[in-house]
Amino acid sequence: MLRNRKFLYSAFYSFSNWRVMEFFQSHGLDIKTERGARVFPQSDHSSDVIQTLQRAMKKAGVTIKLYAQAAEILEKEKKVFGVRLLDGTVINAEAVVLATGGCSYVSTGSDGDGYKFAEMLGHTVVKPRPSLVPAEVQEPWVKDLQGLSLRNVKICIRKNEKLIYEEFGEMLFTHYGVSGPLILSASSAVNDYMEDMPLQLFIDLKPALSEEQLDKRVLRDFKDNQNRQFKNAVQKLFPAKLIPVVISLSGIDPDKKVNEVTKEERRFFVRLIKEFPLTLSGFRDFNEAIITRGGVDVREVNPSTMESKKVQGLYFAGEVLDLDALTGGFNLQIAWSTGYLAGESIG
Repeated sequence: MLRNRKFLYSAFYSFSNWRVMEFFQSHGLDIKTERGARVFPQSDHSSDVIQTLQRAMKKAGVTIKLYAQAAEILEKEKKVFGVRLLDGTVINAEAVVLATGGCSYVSTGSDGDGYKFAEMLGHTVVKPRPSLVPAEVQEPWVKDLQGLSLRNVKICIRKNEKLIYEEFGEMLFTHYGVSGPLILSASSAVNDYMEDMPLQLFIDLKPALSEEQLDKRVLRDFKDNQNRQFKNAVQKLFPAKLIPVVISLSGIDPDKKVNEVTKEERRFFVRLIKEFPLTLSGFRDFNEAIITRGGVDVREVNPSTMESKKVQGLYFAGEVLDLDALTGGFNLQIAWSTGYLAGESIG
């Protein structure tokens, strides 16, 4: 899922993922490709990427001004002419690239100032929201599942019975709700429904089996354990941490003998396994979000140059724009490509 994908055609064409890899390799970074065609530094240290960028900037003669916080982008007659810092210093410039990031990872300096600067210069900012972020749930028993990781499960999210997201993969329970790759991706897909909480999340704990096949599997387990209590006959179906929760939600007396479980109770139990229910009450805040959804409206930016359509000499790059994608390096690629195109356009 890529937001405003057509806007990025020129940027991706100008600086593709292959060119990104070539850039880092040409500046001395050894890289490797792992599962899912994901590319990492050979060392697995993100600091090596930073050092490579520092070397490239030094080679290009870039002047870096640390601890020089911008207060305002200066413009006159719809044309940029510099940046004023908090200490009053003015840096004159014929072009400014606004690449401040979003509101996520505040410790890096991405505190949302870029949106303020853009609005001061007449740009529209689509409401920023945390994205690729864990979710909170209403059910109090979720804390009993903290730390439990589920692999090869399927989730679907519904709003008033309408399916709005469905995917297969891995997820994790936390003390406040759910996280992991499935949930992070889901947060991006259902982000626009945030103000319509709660939403219904259903987990298919056995997606490889149809409901009929699962019912036969449960019948076999019951037959093999017909004189045992229900709580002791379902041990092979779930991770240990999940068993007491599923038993409680099933409504079946845990001490009931398996051969006394009715057909209706068994069918409900099977349905529970295929649609394990949770109620999403909201998503975590920017402090836990990988990216920010929303930002400067791309309709006000030239996609062929990344220059503002409102102020000459003002360019945008990266997460400050209303662009976002799923995990997997796609958001970094957006930053690399838009930044490169902005720089090339300035010349």
